[in-house]
Amino acid sequence: MTDMQHRILGDTGFPVSEFALGTMMFGKMGNPDHDDSIRIIHRALDAGIDFIDTADVYSLGESEEIVGKALRGRRDDVVLATKFGLPIDAVPGHGGASRRWIVQSVENSLRRLGTDYIDLYQLHRPDYDTALEETLSALSDLVTAGKIRAFGSSTFPADRIVEAQWAAARRGTHRFLSEQPMYSIFTRSLEAAVLPAAQRHDMGVLTYSPLNGGWLSGHADVASRHRAGSRPAMYDPTTPGGAAKTAALAELRSVAADAGLTMPQLALGFVLAHPAITSVIIGPRTQEQLDGLLTGVGVRLDAATLDRIDAIVPPGTDVSPDDNYNAAPPALIDASLRRR
Repeated sequence: MTDMQHRILGDTGFPVSEFALGTMMFGKMGNPDHDDSIRIIHRALDAGIDFIDTADVYSLGESEEIVGKALRGRRDDVVLATKFGLPIDAVPGHGGASRRWIVQSVENSLRRLGTDYIDLYQLHRPDYDTALEETLSALSDLVTAGKIRAFGSSTFPADRIVEAQWAAARRGTHRFLSEQPMYSIFTRSLEAAVLPAAQRHDMGVLTYSPLNGGWLSGHADVASRHRAGSRPAMYDPTTPGGAAKTAALAELRSVAADAGLTMPQLALGFVLAHPAITSVIIGPRTQEQLDGLLTGVGVRLDAATLDRIDAIVPPGTDVSPDDNYNAAPPALIDASLRRR
């Protein structure tokens, strides 16, 4: 296996492995066996991955607990990232980016992770009900207190990324130093504005879902995979989006074959080829999946291969409109906010 390469995560100064281990599949959402999940984490660490990403909402804290147990004795060897902000239950206020919830949620994550500091604390989704200045002030206080080393955003649209940078400059607070969007061959819309905004403000970018939820996994029957169980409509090849992905996938298989690569290797190599990307999150549920993904370490796509991908999925576009996971402004969801 090729040695894992490292890149600097924006202005944090953190050198991180170009593969990050995502842990959403550890716990009742995916792999409920704690011992097996811990073995997978240790295997990733031994393979050179030193960047781990989790969230308080993954299996309602169970994922953080598993990560905490896996890192006993190895905590200082990794850059540990977690996220907050998505509702964790039906109690009002148990979510979002208010100072009140940030102070409570960071303590909960620290306890579950079994650590006294978090390297990268990320707002899981934009909170349009809370002033950015309040969020930035609260997170800056956590940096000053030593509870977190840096903080970042996730699935922010480009305008919100820029607005947050301006707000930090106006108020003299710390700023978001990273962004975590969804990015793959099938989901390229963020190339138009999100990635340029992140580059302009020297933000590290760690991306998730490089295999597009399994569509680019190389398996013939994507609808039978684990993640399809929770969102079967997203894997239906008879829908317009599913049909478009199926057609594109047939062409991409030829590209991968001609390059001597598996589909996952092609997909991971594509994400890491963009100069804005620091690290790509891989989210295995099993040891077999992890080992398969690790074969993508060191894969570099040449210009001819990237040109062929561009011809199949044009830059700045998504194959299916259903895949736009990046958070939309409230006015695009609530009609009353865009009508007089």
